Amino acid sequence: MTKARVDQESSALPGDRYCGPWVHGDPLLSLEDMRNLLIATALSACSWARPLDARLTNYAYPHPVHTLAISAQKQSLEMAYMDVRPGQPNGQTVLLLHGKNFCGAYWAKTIELLRNHGYRVVVPDQVGFGKSSKPRSFQFSFQEMARETDLLLQHLKLKQVQVVGHSMGGMLGTRYALMFPAKVTSLTLVNPIGLEDWKRQVPYHTVEQNYAAEQKSDIQGYMRENYFHGVWKPEYDFLTEIPLGWKAGPDSDLIAWESALTSDMIFTQPVVYEFADLRTHTLLIIGQKDQTAIGKAWASPQAKARLGHYPELGRQIRDQIPGAELVEIAEAGHLPQIEQWSQYSAALLAFLKKY
Repeated sequence: MTKARVDQESSALPGDRYCGPWVHGDPLLSLEDMRNLLIATALSACSWARPLDARLTNYAYPHPVHTLAISAQKQSLEMAYMDVRPGQPNGQTVLLLHGKNFCGAYWAKTIELLRNHGYRVVVPDQVGFGKSSKPRSFQFSFQEMARETDLLLQHLKLKQVQVVGHSMGGMLGTRYALMFPAKVTSLTLVNPIGLEDWKRQVPYHTVEQNYAAEQKSDIQGYMRENYFHGVWKPEYDFLTEIPLGWKAGPDSDLIAWESALTSDMIFTQPVVYEFADLRTHTLLIIGQKDQTAIGKAWASPQAKARLGHYPELGRQIRDQIPGAELVEIAEAGHLPQIEQWSQYSAALLAFLKKY
């Protein structure tokens, strides 16, 4: 049984927001005027960190958000999702799976691309993420996430989908394709994590240690160094709005705990040993400057130097998956859909149209 909820809508895509006054360098400005302008700019920038609650009640998604009631582990939960219909359907549906530090909203530009080419697009927030429930006591696993995702597809009466997963969503997409192979007509992995087994090189951190680290984390610094190869641009700011808003919001403790639980899931449940078992058409889109590796922050210098080499990892996994294709994007890191849109979108569409 489901209930529908429509959040506040915005015609702007995430990232298409005015973040403060433009400075034009007027030579007639006094030092006092310049000081006041800089203060105003700084205060405007702080709006990115406006407090957000655990369910993102006051955060607008690019399309109406619905919820699916789910029963799991003796708890009544809700999975939030967008179901975006095209004006001229081509009969195909694409399932978009988000990464760990993200939610369904960051797929906005990809949703528009696919809808404009006739695809129906289903975009869930996994339990523990985005606008979905945040259970404090929960055994997170990729198998459970895949099961819940399948419940959503059953509810929508979708028998087959093309799956696109980014980052953690790549691990989930792989697990879903392994569990429900008949339902997946194609699988696209966009800079997926899980292409190596970090626990073989990095000491285990407990959930409590993950929780403490989350409370002190610098999300922009992490993204800059791991996702964007040491460079931060204003157009990336929208990616930090939710995590900074959560940190400033009333449920910051719960969000840090959820993140600690899901970090443990990612670290301890590798899919790297099962890529050879995939029997679906698979495309890897790999930004070559990505350096993401879970646990790298507490790895030894020797281990750190061996982790997160995406050019090598992408080729290794392509060779493991029967018939897999690989598109390498040289000037992109963890989010080629942000850094190199034209190359990413062309590769994605060309692959989807085959199936």
